Amino acid sequence: MQQSDFESISRVSVPELDSILGKPFPILDDGFVRLVDYMGSDESIVQAARVSYGKGTKKVNEDRGLIRYLMRHRHSTPFEMCELKLHVRVPMDTWRQWIRHRMANVNEYSTRYSVAIDSAQTTLPGEWRVQSVGNKQGSDGFLESSKGDHLTKRETEFQKFANDIYNERLEMGVAREQARKDLPLATYTEAYWKIDLHNLLHFLALRMDDHAQLEIRLFAKTIGEQIVKKWVPHTWEAFVDYRLSALHLTKYDTEIIAALNGSGKEGARKKAIELGMLDDQGTTAKKSREREELEYKLSQLGFAIPW
Repeated sequence: MQQSDFESISRVSVPELDSILGKPFPILDDGFVRLVDYMGSDESIVQAARVSYGKGTKKVNEDRGLIRYLMRHRHSTPFEMCELKLHVRVPMDTWRQWIRHRMANVNEYSTRYSVAIDSAQTTLPGEWRVQSVGNKQGSDGFLESSKGDHLTKRETEFQKFANDIYNERLEMGVAREQARKDLPLATYTEAYWKIDLHNLLHFLALRMDDHAQLEIRLFAKTIGEQIVKKWVPHTWEAFVDYRLSALHLTKYDTEIIAALNGSGKEGARKKAIELGMLDDQGTTAKKSREREELEYKLSQLGFAIPW
């Protein structure tokens, strides 16, 4: 083939993203997310899915329909054609949860080479959350203001004490890699984080969920609503429709809903006993996380709980 046989290619540009390149979106008291670079767009996803068609052969509404089909049927490869690179500042305890998502390229600020960032997340008196009774890893509600005032005062004292000790070690010549060992997890770190769209959407689905910790949820919500939504609007629309705002029904769920539809409450209760979601008497004395999740789905679908 000759050079003339190839069409010219220009870099995909999304004006809505170009306008926010480098702009920090503040999160918490001193955190941020900012877009550093991106590759691809909704058009790139369509191009990858229709590789045999080439560019410009389909209408916009057909492109949207294809993206929705890909999302609905979990065809992930076309979404991997798009990538995003972010610069983030995040508390270390929140970063521990973030970095568990391994399908990304990461380069983090190193406190072995550099002095630790002189900033730690602080908590206002009304922001101290109470441990959830039903969710061992979550919170539910807030402490009264008098306790919050006390805890915020103690937090300020502790963070200053820890920072003073850290700086004292540095001034006495202690190596940075050792001087840092008693810094609190509230200390901010920074990182460059590059990830493809498929894995980014998986991250957002988990971290925008109501069950995720509030702090990482705020970062995920900012990434989703301030960056991804502008970058790939058709994909974002499909993601919200088929992932964020959708309900997933298990085999047990469908069997009980079918029993409810066919035989009423008694049929649903009988099926729930058979599947182990209720005890032998058909009561909820037996704890079942799966039953509780089904009850939530039933309420979302407008059904009365049948037991």
